[in-house]
Amino acid sequence: MEKNGYRALIAKTGKEALAALQANKVALMLLDLMLPDLSGEELCRRVRARTVCAESDMPIIMMTAKVDEESIIHGLRIGADDYVTKPFSPRQLMARVEAALRRAGGGSAGGGVFAWNGLSVDTENRRVSKNGAALTLTPNEYRILALLMSRPQKIFTRDEIIENIKNEEYDGFDRTIDSHIKNLRQKIEDDTRNPRYVLTVYGMGYRFGGDVV
Repeated sequence: MEKNGYRALIAKTGKEALAALQANKVALMLLDLMLPDLSGEELCRRVRARTVCAESDMPIIMMTAKVDEESIIHGLRIGADDYVTKPFSPRQLMARVEAALRRAGGGSAGGGVFAWNGLSVDTENRRVSKNGAALTLTPNEYRILALLMSRPQKIFTRDEIIENIKNEEYDGFDRTIDSHIKNLRQKIEDDTRNPRYVLTVYGMGYRFGGDVV
């Protein structure tokens, strides 16, 4: 998870998971069913019952060695969004995580405000400002900036950016992203030759330049 730009919270028991959920804003939960104290199924029920945390509707992906159809159906019925049976590859798991977050509306940029060094993106109201002054971005410029700021440690390839920002009206290709980035930098950077917000990672893609709060 961390190699892909996510912050990961690790809980080894059901009780530790409950404490982590109550103390942190969590976007998605990977849930092993074989926990030493509270079962994964019971933890899932408690989350969905809205008695644990505000994010009771967050995606839950169950991970288990239980491969029979009844176990899978049961897991989905009590509130899981997806069900991954062991063994599985890290790539498969990350693909399922990305899909779950997209369905939940958090794939491009979760709700809230992202801010760093005077640049602020309010994803709930779709507003961008720099040092308090409002900026006017095109829809695709906004989507790219919100995406990069939502996961500042991740390097996004052009294909990944396209996959996250495309909609019914978007029919661009990978080099079109370069044009959007160039135009975006002209609006947010003090010096486009030495950008500090949107950085190029040569041979790979783009990433955000700082630690977003």
